[in-house]
Amino acid sequence: MSLMKLVKNVAFIIFAFVLAMPNLYASEAHASDEKSFNLKEMIFHHVLDTYEWHIITVGDKDIAMPLPIIVRSAERGWFFFSSAHLHEGATYEGFKINHGEKYNGKLVEVLDGGEVVRPLDLSLTKDAVAIILSCLVLIFVFVSMARSYTKNPLKSHKGLFGALEMLIVAMVDDVIKPSVGADYKRFTPYLLTAFFFILLNDLLGLIPIYPAGVNVTGNIAVTLVLASLTFLLTNFSARKAYFKEIFWPDVPLWLKFPVPIMPLVEILGVFTKPFALMIRLFANILAGHMIILVLMGLIFIFYFVLGPIAASGVSVLSIAFSVFMLLLDVLVAFIQAYVFTMLSALFIGMGRAEHH
Repeated sequence: MSLMKLVKNVAFIIFAFVLAMPNLYASEAHASDEKSFNLKEMIFHHVLDTYEWHIITVGDKDIAMPLPIIVRSAERGWFFFSSAHLHEGATYEGFKINHGEKYNGKLVEVLDGGEVVRPLDLSLTKDAVAIILSCLVLIFVFVSMARSYTKNPLKSHKGLFGALEMLIVAMVDDVIKPSVGADYKRFTPYLLTAFFFILLNDLLGLIPIYPAGVNVTGNIAVTLVLASLTFLLTNFSARKAYFKEIFWPDVPLWLKFPVPIMPLVEILGVFTKPFALMIRLFANILAGHMIILVLMGLIFIFYFVLGPIAASGVSVLSIAFSVFMLLLDVLVAFIQAYVFTMLSALFIGMGRAEHH
């Protein structure tokens, strides 16, 4: 079986699993008291990771797709079951989704004495499934593009392939090559992968329709992994001159000995650079989602406090500003993918620079 057929088969199976929705369940939506509308709860319900994938609310029913729970109890071993068993606070096989100050929204194990502990949790959450889907989309698109260029290397491509070609050439020639240096080709696959992964998930997160709308790059765990990859590439591929400038920088001796002031500053900088990468991407994407949700939430607040007439008036402004923020977030999606790639290339280039 060729690579292209394998990718298509895998993509078909995954998308069939998600889109066919064989195990969807409908549940009664919680009818909130008009005086107890919680904007904070509404926002975090949409931006945080969950063990089910909410699709749509029809009337007073929530339509959601349960996801597989894979968990290991320290005393009882492994358990595999559907998150449908844990819906609406239910306990199944001694496990439940906790709602409280400790482990809020996380899967916990309830011991015989009533103690709540956090087991080894390898469940496929909403964000994890969205990452798998986005990776399959990227594999399918770029494998198809590579096959097309292999068959017709001199053909001028249009549409999606033409746009991707211009984007790749621009990133390589204007960002990666001048930032990394002579051996930029070694690091181009990672940098381009990071760029398109971030860009795709940024854009998908702005589409409020299943199977999109997941806040992947607004999850700090995802940005932590991306920043860690840049950190590892930077430090494990660095030359001797890079480490010399860290542990014995070219500054006056009294800044290095007897108190190693500058070496400590340089060592701190090694870790603050990927930390800044992680926080910048996470904060910008999360803030964009939260601003739109706050603007939409104002409609409900005005309805509950001042009535339907006031809500009708503020809804026009809220929707107008939400559309404006959505368009602005499209620009932010490109900017954040570009900035992450550019800074990663600069950090790698700093590690590869020769000492003069």
